[in-house]
Amino acid sequence: MTRRSVSMQRLPRAGRWAIYIALAVVFAIACAFLSNWQFSRNQERAGQLALVAENYDAAAVPLAEVIPAGGELDPQDEWRPVRLTGTYLTDDQLLARNRPHGGTSAFEVLVPFRLDDGRVILVDRGWVPPGQDQPEPDAVPAPPAGEVTVVARLRPGEALPSSGRSAPEGQVPTINLELAAGAISAESGAALERSAYGVLVSEDPTPATSPNALEAPSDDPGPHLSYAIQWILFAVMGFVFIGYVIRTERRHRREDAEEAAAAEPTTDAAQPAPPRRRRDRDAEDEDALLDAAGR
Repeated sequence: MTRRSVSMQRLPRAGRWAIYIALAVVFAIACAFLSNWQFSRNQERAGQLALVAENYDAAAVPLAEVIPAGGELDPQDEWRPVRLTGTYLTDDQLLARNRPHGGTSAFEVLVPFRLDDGRVILVDRGWVPPGQDQPEPDAVPAPPAGEVTVVARLRPGEALPSSGRSAPEGQVPTINLELAAGAISAESGAALERSAYGVLVSEDPTPATSPNALEAPSDDPGPHLSYAIQWILFAVMGFVFIGYVIRTERRHRREDAEEAAAAEPTTDAAQPAPPRRRRDRDAEDEDALLDAAGR
């Protein structure tokens, strides 16, 4: 025994239309959720751009004014330039691998910097390309020796890679400050600032060669606003489509009813004449012969 599938056309008209409208409402709710999500992302991106515009080119101040001893970086101080005085700990230099610069998987050069007050902050001096015949860079420009005055923009540390990837000794897969603290000497790691690192702006004295400077953050607001509007339009189009389906179904029903009415015979119409009986041709020939013999 086969089970007959339920067809939408076998449902009552009111029930079928209710299902159509319910589907449109569910679709509109999903579109509204996605639109609100895109509006939220657009607002977050606008806040990031405003923060960059306010802090990126501000005058440099001593680190203690932004991150006091024992304090942490305020998110509103991201990209704020600070002035550092101290020495580079070149023996603890690290390379952050797989950084997208210059169309390659480049390396960013991370060197701990010990301030005069004893604190250590990680400074990103820029990037270097991979080697000609090897994945590692052929050469990494050394930082200035002795006491140096550095201007750097503060950034929060990055999250650990979700893939769990690691890096060879002397390298890190991402600029995670806890991970960096464990990859350098114990003394430097214990004093390392955990809430922020610095992106190099300038060094005094200026070295003869330096890594390539990191690019400024993008000012592109992204497509979030246009995506949000598109989801609203999709929700409206869902109701328009359901309205079109219902209207088309009503038109087809009306046309079917008109065709059925035209096919029914009217009660007062004249009855058609019964068909005339056709005589057998052989019988006619026989009658003709009998008539001729009787003359």
